[in-house]
Amino acid sequence: MKKLAYLIIPFCILISCKPKPAAESALSGDAAFQKLADDYLDGYLAWRPANGVALGYHQYDGKVTDISKASIDKELARLKDFDTRLSGADTASFSPKVFYDYRILRSAVKGEIWTFDDLATFTKNPMTYAGIVDVSIYVKRNFAPIEERVKSIIAIEKMAPKLLADARLNLNDTLARPYVETAIQIAQGSAAFLGGDLKVALKDVKNDTLMKAFNTANDAAILAVNAFADYLKKEKLPKANNKYAIGTASYQKMLLYSEGIKLSPDKILQIGLTELKDEQNAFNDAAKIINPNKKPVDVYHDLQKEHPTAESLIPDAKKNLEQIRQFLIDKKIVTMPSEVRVKVEETPQYARATGTASMDTPGPFETKATEAYYYITPVDSKWTAQQKEDWLKQFDYYTTDNVTIHEAYPGHYTQFLHLNASSATKIEKIFGSYAYIEGWAHYCEKMMADEGYGHNGDSVKAAKYRLAQAGDALLRLCRLCVSVKTHTQGMSVDEATKFFMDNWYQGDKPSRQEALRGTFDPGYLFYTIGKLEILKLREDYKKQEGANFSLKKFHDEVLDHGMPQIGMLREIMLKDKSTWGDVL
Repeated sequence: MKKLAYLIIPFCILISCKPKPAAESALSGDAAFQKLADDYLDGYLAWRPANGVALGYHQYDGKVTDISKASIDKELARLKDFDTRLSGADTASFSPKVFYDYRILRSAVKGEIWTFDDLATFTKNPMTYAGIVDVSIYVKRNFAPIEERVKSIIAIEKMAPKLLADARLNLNDTLARPYVETAIQIAQGSAAFLGGDLKVALKDVKNDTLMKAFNTANDAAILAVNAFADYLKKEKLPKANNKYAIGTASYQKMLLYSEGIKLSPDKILQIGLTELKDEQNAFNDAAKIINPNKKPVDVYHDLQKEHPTAESLIPDAKKNLEQIRQFLIDKKIVTMPSEVRVKVEETPQYARATGTASMDTPGPFETKATEAYYYITPVDSKWTAQQKEDWLKQFDYYTTDNVTIHEAYPGHYTQFLHLNASSATKIEKIFGSYAYIEGWAHYCEKMMADEGYGHNGDSVKAAKYRLAQAGDALLRLCRLCVSVKTHTQGMSVDEATKFFMDNWYQGDKPSRQEALRGTFDPGYLFYTIGKLEILKLREDYKKQEGANFSLKKFHDEVLDHGMPQIGMLREIMLKDKSTWGDVL
């Protein structure tokens, strides 16, 4: 997930590791920090109850964020107050463990302020509100009796008209076109979910009185969401602009606050373009092994024809999932902290708009609905023969294994198992680095190909796995380049679409979707950055450990310290302080 050679500045440089005299500091000692952190988290989750529910804190069930302007202003003031209090800390008074948490929290607070101030998400981005009536977790996870969850759904849906009225008041008069267009799609999808799949998920609830109340609230919520979509279409779309770039200064803040990176966007782009070329060479080399008489992109498309049938899709995925897990054990690649398996299931009917495959792990504080699901979206029996074939092409055996590696073993599910089994604190379980989380899963794709998964020495089969892995890596590298170009160099959506088509070798529709995502998710460059950071950390750790190095030892260490900026992991894992900032 990361192909980057850049300098990361440890976050202690941003916040200053120099001891501050205690007389100047209002925050001193571990106990004082823990109290401040608890106060911050109480307010953080109280204002973001949906986050609390996802984490497994069910005292927040049925609650919604107050998005009135007064409430937003109050929350921003609270964030800035905590930032000031944290900046005045006597960091020399903290134990190493608390200083680690202090830095994670300080980064998280600064990132939140950046979201409010620089991204202006509540005034500039209608996508903030388009999916605000999100009750999917109440049907997706069985953490309470179904009637209790329906009551929570009703409570949230009753708030929909006010929420979306506040949204209209908050939004600027003129908005960025990609944001408006995407928000309309999200709102329409949300309304469709509420009117269709949500009802399907609740069809077996027998309490007539409760369901009558649900239907009333649900109908009102659907009207409110559809009205918001119409408002965006009629009032905002005609005067939309193309001012979605966040600019170099804000981009640099994103790099610094999110990952501790103090490298210029131009330097990151230079590294990304170099890595893109290298990955294209690897893609071409693998294709030549498979068929030297065809163009590499045609070999790639031929590979996509090697897929399961509609009937064997889920059974094959289950079988290969277990094979991948066993490979990790046999090759001593990473510790499996639990025998509990992720469950492979068809994506629920109400969630099939989300894509081909996804991982659904419980929150780290969930005590009841602790199952983890690896969802795969099956063929729809109503589709034409060509539509079914096009869908199954996305599940060629090699790409499906690559996705399973990313999502489950040793990717996100293994990441989740280690986090739960570790001694990570509450702060470490709540706040995670984008580059660490996605970088690890993307790193695993390359690592497993390097370790020889799936082919037993068959050179052509090995090349097919490498081709699939390289194809996915090209996507993430294009994201890196497009992110920088879009937000700091004025690249348009059309230009970004062409960049994806030319360098990822996919068609207009998926390329345009990726280009549009880049306008509102500049952080999607962190897939590649994290991968490259982990590869560099592995290289340095291997030099340090010498004969004592093993992949298993390295991977376990990477996974057992929460979800931190990888620059912070370097400080934990590397003894030579002079290498801490040299992440790639």
